[in-house]
Amino acid sequence: MGSEKRTERPEVGAELPPLEIPVTRTLIVAGAIASRDYQDVHHDAELARQKGSPDVFMNILTTNGLVGRYITDHFGPAAVLRKVAIRLGAPNYPGDTMVLTGRVEAVDGDTATVRVLGDNAMGRHVTGTVTVRVPAPPQDRGAAS
Repeated sequence: MGSEKRTERPEVGAELPPLEIPVTRTLIVAGAIASRDYQDVHHDAELARQKGSPDVFMNILTTNGLVGRYITDHFGPAAVLRKVAIRLGAPNYPGDTMVLTGRVEAVDGDTATVRVLGDNAMGRHVTGTVTVRVPAPPQDRGAAS
């Protein structure tokens, strides 16, 4: 038998463990490139400063991807994101750490709604809700022999 992660079943009120994400310059730039967001404030520190920012900062698409990863890492490989709705607040700058936390707000059958928050040293970076389908894990075929 392998050590496959089993899908955790969501329960209303359950708290997801926090996930600390180091915000590096590489993460910010790579996220911008991967999402084809070529705005200079996400990759050019000098141009970002000229526009009033102390440094480059993370784009919303990278944050969106990290929120999705947080949910699927928790619920396992069978989890399917149905909707991710986020709003940004304080920027994520290089050298900071974003801490994601979550709480299951509702469950309807195999679908859960999770409230997600992400904080950094400046305050609340992201607020959102994620709707995720978490199918029941397959039965162990060898257990009932």
